[in-house]
Parts: sequence; C-alpha cells; structure tokens
Amino acid sequence: MTTKRLTMAQALILFLANQYVERDGVETRFFAGVWGIFGHGNVAGVGQALQQYADKMRFYQSRNEQAQVHAAVAYAKMKNRLQTFACTSSIGPGATNMVTGAAVATVNRLPVLLLPGDIFAERIQAPVLQQVEVEFSQDFSANDVFKPVSRYWDRINRPEQILAALPEAMRVLTSPADTGAVTLALPQDVQAEAYDYPTAFFEKRIWHIPRNRPDATHLQQAANLIRNSSQPVIIAGGGVIYSEATDALRAFVDATGIPVGETQAGKGSLPYDHPLNLGATGVTGTPGANILAREADLVIGIGTRYSDFTSASNSAWHNPDVRFININVAEFDAHKRNALALTGDARAVLEELGAALAGWQTDDDYQARARKYNAEWDAEVTRIYNLEHGPLISQGEVIGVVNSLSRPQDVVLCAAGSLPGDLHKLWRTRDPKGYHLEYGYSCMGYEIAGGMGAKMAAPERDIYVMVGDGSYLMMNSEIVTMVQEGIKVIIVILDNHGYASIGGLSNAIGSDGFGTKYRHRTESGHLDGETLPIDFAQNAASMGAHVIRAQNRDEFAEAILEAHKHEGGPVAIVIEVDRSQRVGGYESWWDVAVAEVSENPAVQQARAEYEKAKSNERYAL
Repeated sequence: MTTKRLTMAQALILFLANQYVERDGVETRFFAGVWGIFGHGNVAGVGQALQQYADKMRFYQSRNEQAQVHAAVAYAKMKNRLQTFACTSSIGPGATNMVTGAAVATVNRLPVLLLPGDIFAERIQAPVLQQVEVEFSQDFSANDVFKPVSRYWDRINRPEQILAALPEAMRVLTSPADTGAVTLALPQDVQAEAYDYPTAFFEKRIWHIPRNRPDATHLQQAANLIRNSSQPVIIAGGGVIYSEATDALRAFVDATGIPVGETQAGKGSLPYDHPLNLGATGVTGTPGANILAREADLVIGIGTRYSDFTSASNSAWHNPDVRFININVAEFDAHKRNALALTGDARAVLEELGAALAGWQTDDDYQARARKYNAEWDAEVTRIYNLEHGPLISQGEVIGVVNSLSRPQDVVLCAAGSLPGDLHKLWRTRDPKGYHLEYGYSCMGYEIAGGMGAKMAAPERDIYVMVGDGSYLMMNSEIVTMVQEGIKVIIVILDNHGYASIGGLSNAIGSDGFGTKYRHRTESGHLDGETLPIDFAQNAASMGAHVIRAQNRDEFAEAILEAHKHEGGPVAIVIEVDRSQRVGGYESWWDVAVAEVSENPAVQQARAEYEKAKSNERYAL
C-alpha cells in the first residue's frame, strides 16, 4: 500500500478537494471552497494547508465566523444541497461564533462542514488561551456546544482518525434525510502532526444522491385515500425545491386538480399565477390557503416538517375527520401528524403517485373555488403594492416595487422580522429558486451574509436582500467581503427605527411595543425619547458599498433600476418606511403565550382573545 506523509490538516484539505456528488447523472464537486478566519487554533494547521493547496481548494476570508456559515448555508440552499463550503475558525470565541450558523444549517436541513480549532490534545499546555475549563473532565472544550446543533460531531485527537471520521462526515453531508451541520473539532497540535496516509484516501470519490421510492403498499393506500377524499389540499415544502420536483408537482396538480399551499421553504413550488396555487399557507398565509386547509378532509404534505407557522400552532385543520399523507425523504418528518408516510424522494414519489391516480380528479366546483381564491388574492396583492401610502412608503409597497422591477430569475432573500411574513404573502414567485427565505431558524443577521452566498451560487441572477434595520445592525460585516471579492448584491435596508415585527407582536399581547423602538433614554428612565440618529447609508458607504438614498416611492423605483445596472460590488438602497402600516393577517393565528394575570387592561383583553383562539389547537392523534 502506497502512502503519503502529510499533516492531518494537509490530508483533510486534499480529501475535501476530491469529494463529488452525483444525482440524475450530473456530477458536481461538493466543496466550493473554505471560508475562514485564522487564529492560534488553526493558522498553523488548516491555514498552512490551505496556503499549500491553494490551487486545489480556494480560501475565502470572512469578517465574522457566524456570517461565513450563513454564506455557506445560503450557497447550499441555492444549489439544492448538492454543493456547499467548509468553514474554519480558531478555538474559543471564533469557534462558538459558528454555533448559531450550525443551528441554521441543521434546522433547515442544509449541509455545511465546520472545522473549529480546539485545545491541545496532549494537554501539557493547559489551560491555553481561550480554553473553557470544567472540573469534571479534561476531554471537554467550548466545541462541545456544537453537539446539539450538529448532525454529526467528532473530535480528532489523533491524525489517523480522519480516515474514519471524514467518510462518515461525507455520508451525513450528502444524505438528503440526515444532512445539516457537521462539526469536526480539530485540536491545534493534531492539525500539525504528520502521518503516513494511504494515497487511496485522496482519490476522487463520487457520492450518489438517490431518489428513494416509498413502500408499494403505502403508495397504494395513499392513492386510495386521495380517491376517497372530497377536499384534499397539498402543502408544498422545501423538499419540493431541493429534490427539483417542481415540474412533477405541476404535472400532478394539473392531473388531479388538488390545490396547493406553500410553506416559506416551499414558496416557488408552483408559479404564483398557476390557478390552483393558493399561495402562502399558515400563520403568514392567504385567505384561500387557510380556509381550504381548515375545511380539508385530506392534507398531503410534500417535503415539509410542519413548523408552527405552517400548522398555525396546530390550529390550521378543523375538520374532525382530516387525514394526512406525508411525502418526505426523512422518515422523521414523514411520520409527523400521525400521517400515512411515503418515505422517499419528492419527485420520484409524485411521479409514482400520479400514475396510481391516473384518471382521477377533484370535482369542478372545488377546483373553481380554488381558482377564485387565487384570483382574489392576486387582486389583494395588487392593492397592497399600490397603496400610495404616504408620506412614508409602506413595507408592502417596497416589496411591490422590488417584485415588479426585478426579473423572473432574480432572487429575493430575507430571514427575520416582519418582512418574511409579508414576503410570504405578497411576493409573486416566477422561478423555483426566486424566493430564498431562511425561516427555519429565522436568524437575524443571516440576510447580508446569506445574500453573498446566494450570489456566489447563482452569479447570473440579481440577489435582492431585503433587511430591516434591526437585522442590518446585527450583522453587516460581509459588505466588506463582497467589496473584496467583487460580489454584487442589492441590499434594500428598510429603516423603521427599531424592531417592527416584535413591536407589533408586543402591541398584540398588550405591551405597547415595549423595548422595540430605537429611542434615547429620557429622565423618566424609559426608552421613549427622540429617535436615534442612525445613518444607514453612511454606514454602508463606509464599508465600500455603492449607496443610494430613496425618500419616496418614485425615488425607490429609480434606485432599483440603477442598482440593476450597477457593475461591481454591493449596492445598498436605504429607505425609511412606516412601521405602523402593516400587512394584515388572513384567516390564521399563532400561539404566543399572553400573561395569564396582569394589571394592564390591554393585556387582560389580549389574554381573553388568546384563550378563545387556543381552543382551536389540536393534537395529531
């Protein structure tokens, strides 16, 4: 057996450079590069290896360890989980900065490889700089906090351990059912230790991504349930997009006449103007989607994990006889809601289920009702797009201008605040990859870093990052990285002087927006003074972005057109919006617990309304 003497870090990088995936005969290199920030925990190991093998694995310099994971996650999302990045950090705070990004990846079922530096395996140096000490073990470090938010976790205490660990890491990363964050903690001394590795370890390896089929008996049972239903609805989740099943879904819907509601991750499964597309479903849903869900006798979930926003905190389905069929590549999700589980790839299952239902359709009246809801909602979107609200523009109008002036292939990207709910309802999707919301973890700060990753994955598309001032202030550092790399992302910064989403929620539970506005503290001790004078345009310009200020709707439209023509790095458009002009809720509810006792009459009233609405929650039995 021939061997090659390398450090553990050198062997790691060579291995990653030769990993490929294949689905439907299309082969893709799995790792597009490595993001990183160097410190004493990784500079002499992974850092040295990346410099030595720069021709085999490109290194990208980030400004924040959490942000680099967001960029990798967004890239993987745009690539339908067929390609991603590795992310490396030093030990201590550099490593734990990545924990939030790991949670984003794992909750959203998106692959990313995390390589945090770790304390010395030989221990003679302990306690080292940035080491977390505990009295009950010496085999413990800050990196143990990655365990709950990783789909696979290991600590490499000997250089030869990567021979076993890396194939297992790749198995998880490339699994449609098990993917998420994979963490390999790398002690800094072990990174630099040499070992005689078998050269076969570095040969090209192709990981096949299968399209698994469901059990034949379950498939026939599902077909019988559908044939015996009178008001079935489909809930299309992210699995439809990731499995590239949008054409199969459209063929299935056209053949059966079953209307579709879309989750945040599944939005774009059908074009917005398909007559049986009811639009968003759940807490941030449309009237048609929520009314038909409430009445449905059969719910067919495709690639959804049924978050509380999709299920309206398990209050969405009122029919006492409602049944569920779940199509999902993950057995864990397929069995949710006591469903008949069709565990398999969404595209493959839809094709086989469609064949089993050949000749069957919902009745004409039911389809006509769904088409009516689609047309009514389109009219409502047009109304909100054209409110002509003033003097400050409304958030719904901002969405309308961006949607109307963007191209069908362009991408809107968001993660947190009130924007995701409004976008879910109002954005007219024209392309399966045109709507990019991180709403599994709804992580403030994902937006700008995620926009960068999305653009790297799809350079032919314009990426419109829509971000509120709260999320912008949490993490805007990757504007500098976009300037460095010449990455153009159009960042629309909505200035509403605080946390508008939670401000509205605070009002709804009787607390009058407490602690959600950006205001000076007054002599009374409260944050109720003048609005803070934050200049977002000047801030973005200081990091190198091309900045456009817009004062009204017309100027904002001109700014979008100018940004589209701009060549080079990031563009930031800043516009002030009216936080009090909101897009309403439609036929739905979200369980946010209200104080059971209070001296505040507004809280008392909110509690009474809460208890009434909560009576609609149901266990899935």
